[in-house]
Amino acid sequence: MKARKLLSTALAGIIAISMLGACSSKPADESPKGASEDLGKPKSDVKLTFMTNVVGVQAEALQKAVKDFETKTGYAVEFSAPGKSYEELMKTKMSSNALPDLFTTHGWSVARYSEYLEPVNDMAFASRISDQMKPVITDKEGKMYVLPIDADIAGMIYNEDVLTAAGVKVDDIKTWDDFTAAAQKIKDSGKEVMTIGGKDVWTIGQFFDWVAPSYYVTNEANNKRDELKSGKFDTATWEKVAGLMDHWNKAGYFNKDILTADYNGDMTALANGKAAFAFYGNSSIIDAKKVNPDAKLGMMPIPSASKDDEPSLIAGERVAVGVWKDSKNKEAAIELLNYLAQPEVAVTISDATGNPSGLKDVTGNLGDIQKYYDKYANIRTFPYFDREYLPSGMWDVMCSTGAEILVGKSGSVQNAAKVMEQNFNDKFVK
Repeated sequence: MKARKLLSTALAGIIAISMLGACSSKPADESPKGASEDLGKPKSDVKLTFMTNVVGVQAEALQKAVKDFETKTGYAVEFSAPGKSYEELMKTKMSSNALPDLFTTHGWSVARYSEYLEPVNDMAFASRISDQMKPVITDKEGKMYVLPIDADIAGMIYNEDVLTAAGVKVDDIKTWDDFTAAAQKIKDSGKEVMTIGGKDVWTIGQFFDWVAPSYYVTNEANNKRDELKSGKFDTATWEKVAGLMDHWNKAGYFNKDILTADYNGDMTALANGKAAFAFYGNSSIIDAKKVNPDAKLGMMPIPSASKDDEPSLIAGERVAVGVWKDSKNKEAAIELLNYLAQPEVAVTISDATGNPSGLKDVTGNLGDIQKYYDKYANIRTFPYFDREYLPSGMWDVMCSTGAEILVGKSGSVQNAAKVMEQNFNDKFVK
C-alpha cells in the first residue's frame, strides 16, 4: 500500500520556519557537497537543452534559476516550456532517443522515464531528499532518477468568499454526497460550482484523478488496489466515477463554457469569485492569485465516496528534474541539477509552486497556503491515480471519455467504463 501520512515532522519544520518569511538555506557561497567547483568559469562551448511541462509562475521561477546558472557558469541553456504539447513532444523524443539534456518528469520519473534517466542516488543532494518524496520517485531496485524540487500535495481548491456567501463550510464536506448538497447551495446562490477548462483537455483528466481514488483506493475496508495492480479493472466502479461527472453535469454544477474554456479561464473564474471549486493542486492558487492578489483561496481534502471512509489528499511529483543518461553534455547537466538543488535556489521554485520543498533542508515561505498544510498535516495521502494504478497511456483515455460525458452523449457513462476497461487490458504489462 502506498497510502501514507503527510510527515508531521517535516511539515512542522516547514510551518515553523516559514513564519520567518525566509528559507533556512545555506549561504550562497556554500554549494552542496559534490556540486561542481567550476562555477564561474567560461564554458561557452557547451549548450544544454532543458524542457519542462510546468507553466505560468512556476515556469518563470524555473527559468530564472536556469538563467542565473548561465550567468554563474558561462554555459548556455536552451530553456523551453511548451505547455500542453509537452507530453507528445516527449513521446516523440523518447521514440528517437533524442531527449533534452534535462527535463521535468510530470509524475512519471519511474514508470515512464526511468530507462532514459541518470540515477541520482550518488549525487550530492540525494541524502537531502525528503522521506515524503522518496517512495514516489524510487523504483523497485531502490534507484531514484530525479531531483524533486517540491512535494506536490494536492486537494480541492476553492474560493472562500463564494462558499461563505452560499452558506457552505468546507469542514462539513466529508463525502461526495455532502459535496453535492453544497454544490446545490452554491448554484442557488447564482455562482458556478466547479470550473473545468475543457479546451485544455488535460483539465478533464484532472477530475478523474481527483475522484477515482475515493472509489477504488482510499477505503481501507473496501478497495481495489490489489486488483488494479494485478491487471483487473472493475468496470462497474468506473461507471460510478463517470456517473458522478454525468450527474453533476446534468445538474448544472459545471461552468457552461466547459468545452471552450481553458485553464487560464479557470484561474480567472476562481480568482474573481465566479466559481467555487476547481480540481487542481495548490500551485493553481498561485496562478489564480496572479489574476487577483486579493482573492481568498483555500485548499480542502478530497471527499470520500462513502461514510465508512475518510477524505484524503494526493501526493506526487510536480517540479522534478532529471538528466538524460545519454546526454553528450552529462557532466554539465549534472552541474545544473546540483545548482537547482542548492537551498537558496530550490526554495524560489518550490515557493512559486505553492508546495513544500522536496528537500529536507529547504523551508520556504508559502504565505496563506501554509495554514492548509498545517491544518491537514494528518490527512492520508495517496499517489496520483493514473500514475500509480493505471498503465501508461490511460490519461488520454480519461480525457476523451470525459469529454463525451460533458457534451451529453447518450450512453457516455457506460461507454466510458467499457473503453477504460478495454484500454486498461490492452496496455497493462504483466
